[in-house]
Amino acid sequence: MLLLAVVLFWLALRLRQRSGLPWASVVADDTGGTMLERPLFAPRYRLTGKPDYLLERRGQLVPVEVKPGRRANEPYESDLMQLAAYCLLVEEAMGRTPPYGLLRYAEASFRLDYTPAVRGHLVALLEEMQELLDADDCARSHNQARRCAGCGFYAVCDERVDE
Repeated sequence: MLLLAVVLFWLALRLRQRSGLPWASVVADDTGGTMLERPLFAPRYRLTGKPDYLLERRGQLVPVEVKPGRRANEPYESDLMQLAAYCLLVEEAMGRTPPYGLLRYAEASFRLDYTPAVRGHLVALLEEMQELLDADDCARSHNQARRCAGCGFYAVCDERVDE
């Protein structure tokens, strides 16, 4: 029994190490375990969402976003802004400013320090997005046919990119 316990503990350590996530208590997750009662909401920014995980480490909350199908040597800007949005949501909805957030891809983990500069960049981006949402018309912001094909307005858009 002792040998089995040692083997299971070793396997658990390997699995945890491969996850790329730190040892921390899981406060909440969006994967069916300890879920948040409801999504986090920041009315001032008209922003709502749930991080994949919310860890508590050394008394601080750390949001984690997992993109298991993504393989990249550097994080995508859009993923970093999503993670920054989760940091802002934790700050606004829970009254606790995260020092950083973690982004996990299939084979790599990235840390986003939640600095005043990152927060400011995110808030400016949210304001720009809100202006575009409130506008009567919005121009396409990319040249990617696959991205267009997945858009809910694809069938009626006069700026769509066809393959």
